[in-house]
Amino acid sequence: MPQNLTSQMLDAVRAADGRVMDRPAYHADAAALRADPDMVGDVWKLERSQVFYEEGDPAWQAFLANDWKRVLEIFESERPALHEGIATYTRQGLRLRRLRVVENPLTPYLRWEMQSHRVFVECGYEIGVLEAEAVRQHEHRSPLPELMVYGRRVIYHVRYDDRWAPAGAKRIDDPVLANWAADFVSGLYARSQPFLDFFHREVGTAAPASAGGD
Repeated sequence: MPQNLTSQMLDAVRAADGRVMDRPAYHADAAALRADPDMVGDVWKLERSQVFYEEGDPAWQAFLANDWKRVLEIFESERPALHEGIATYTRQGLRLRRLRVVENPLTPYLRWEMQSHRVFVECGYEIGVLEAEAVRQHEHRSPLPELMVYGRRVIYHVRYDDRWAPAGAKRIDDPVLANWAADFVSGLYARSQPFLDFFHREVGTAAPASAGGD
């Protein structure tokens, strides 16, 4: 996608009218969208921020307590649910792909998150990693937005509070804009590297610095 069109698309996503939902409403709305038999095809997820605050997440609480062994145990325990999740996507005719943009050096948060992503990939999910230098040209005014794009029909512009704790999403029902966004994210994904290649080279399972050190 030409740079000028990309800038227009990103500005349009940020400015678009849409239904703003809190986190429970967003999750319920996305689940209903996935269950819609007319919603099939690709689902793209773009993750850009290097730090989130995962309030209430047991693995995050273990990380805050510097209990790395417990972090890994919790992520490992999620395998049955992850297998069921990927089977559900497949049954619904959807293919989820996630693009994780990373800065170097990796933040402690990212080193924590990538332990979860490793288990996701081992359970069948598709995740690509793209270094931030590859997206700088699109970030003259602000970082890339956090997005979910469903079937080239619906965009969720995911929202966070000042701590980067999840705060819901704005749903944008605009097929033209969703098509632009899907093309953009898929183009970045095509330039990414497989998650496990990046993980084994750059991350590993050793405990990172504490969460307070990022």
